Amino acid sequence: MVKTASTKKVIAVLAALSMIIAILGANASLTANASTTDVSLYSSEVYFCKYGIVQRVVYVKTDANSYDQKVTIHYNPLEGQAWEDTEAEYFTTLSDGSKLWKASFNSYNPEYAIKYEANGETIWDNNGGMNYTNENLGTAPVTVNRGGFFTLGYNRIYATLQNYAYDKDVVVRYTMDNWNTYTDIPMSYDSTNANGTENWVATLYSDSFNFSGFEYCVRYEVNGQTYWANNFNQNYDTSYRVYP
Repeated sequence: MVKTASTKKVIAVLAALSMIIAILGANASLTANASTTDVSLYSSEVYFCKYGIVQRVVYVKTDANSYDQKVTIHYNPLEGQAWEDTEAEYFTTLSDGSKLWKASFNSYNPEYAIKYEANGETIWDNNGGMNYTNENLGTAPVTVNRGGFFTLGYNRIYATLQNYAYDKDVVVRYTMDNWNTYTDIPMSYDSTNANGTENWVATLYSDSFNFSGFEYCVRYEVNGQTYWANNFNQNYDTSYRVYP
């Protein structure tokens, strides 16, 4: 076939378009991979669980310097059904200046991902293509896990923490008189999760507890640093449990 000048122009235009598409595709891939620095799962917890349905509370950490931020949780309410979205609300600012967002949703299926919009870009954080589930701690150094009912006798408090080093000190600090006085109880190593995070546990013997003035938090010391899980400066009390 003889190529005319017109045909050559068409071929040149198509080649240029192909190059532009390839460049845009590469940029989209880079944007998706940037989710680890701009947005991350900070922590999550189960608030309600009954008949298989779970109400999940999710906290998302985002970049302090980004503008026009919007965080959406994309979740699958039931396997085989269409995925749904719920928008997170700004919750607080952390000590490093990063922002924390909070969202809650009900589902039978534990899978969800994070959609982050800022600076005119959209970034997806889907846990490296595996989506998030109950097993993901997030980037929080230490979190307190919701337990069962607090009763007279004894109660167990569970915490999950990032394994920053072998040598560490983890304690439960609690008060029975609204922090006029307090007591520290050492926590003990319990188990290691598949993602390398550790579970620690402490038992509080509560025969004489004054639950009206009872609050607690968890202190994690490692590598010369101190981290607190204190319900974002509100502390925990007997209401911090999973509601059936």
